[in-house]
Amino acid sequence: MLKKLFKLFSVFIAVILVLMVIIWVAWIPAPIEPEYHFVKAWGQQGSAPGQFNDPTGIAISQSEVFVSDARNARIQVFDLDGHFLRQFGEKGTQPGQLGRPMNLSIHLNQLYVADYWNDRIQVFSLDGIPLRSIGKPGNAPGELKSPGGVTVATDGSLYIADFYNQRIQHLTAKGDVIEQWGQTGKTGIWAGEFNYPTDVALDANDNLYVADGFNDRIQVFSKTGILRKWGGPFAMNIFGPFNGWFATVTSISIDSSNNLFVADFYNHRIQKFNEDGSFLTSFGTQGEKDGQFQHTMAVATADDGTVYVTDLGKQRIQTWRQGH
Repeated sequence: MLKKLFKLFSVFIAVILVLMVIIWVAWIPAPIEPEYHFVKAWGQQGSAPGQFNDPTGIAISQSEVFVSDARNARIQVFDLDGHFLRQFGEKGTQPGQLGRPMNLSIHLNQLYVADYWNDRIQVFSLDGIPLRSIGKPGNAPGELKSPGGVTVATDGSLYIADFYNQRIQHLTAKGDVIEQWGQTGKTGIWAGEFNYPTDVALDANDNLYVADGFNDRIQVFSKTGILRKWGGPFAMNIFGPFNGWFATVTSISIDSSNNLFVADFYNHRIQKFNEDGSFLTSFGTQGEKDGQFQHTMAVATADDGTVYVTDLGKQRIQTWRQGH
């Protein structure tokens, strides 16, 4: 009898191990690209030029780095090596003033700021001159409730991650509604539903990528509907530390090769994928040293492939490059 029970137990363990291997192969891919290496960091806690109090968004022009310095209610601008150049914005609700600036986007030499606490998108010249504002507080079409991110299409229309309204809005440059994804005010885990979306990005084919923040996944849409989603088993709000899984997605960036970089907030790392969602590599671990992160909040890529990351907990910016 004991021998029979032992045999059954052995079979059970073998089945469990086989299932674990299948799950590992199916949902935990191995890196297929060379590693990224830490280059430099700059910034510390404070309100002086070059210091930060919650850096929450980042965008790169050809020669400058723009950072949302959220609790200081300003945008700071640096050269590509991290030297402070200028700043603009102050706390308030008037044109050109900021509540809590979040993810950023640059289009045709204009900076688009998701002005989270002011429920609007503000547009500035790259020199910091306020140009216009899109949106107002509310949940009606065209209204916003704490936008987390914005991206701009070639025709000047805007895609906005409307955080508390649980939707993505597509607006004209003047703010008129074109379409939306997600049901206003309703969270969900199924395709096309959202759980506090935090950021958006467009690839070279005009496909829309959405950082579906608390669903711990990426969703991708074409003009005709959803294309794909990924992040953990079935991309259905299952978080974890494994390759291709997320623990709250806070920012995304697409490089010139249509690769997607994802700020994986609670996993303290950046993950990289190709356009079909295949995992390529990741970098970063939790810690306070250079090359470690205390919550990766935002990510952006420069033309030369350098990756810029806002390290929220350490109040600094880090830069990384692939290879040695």
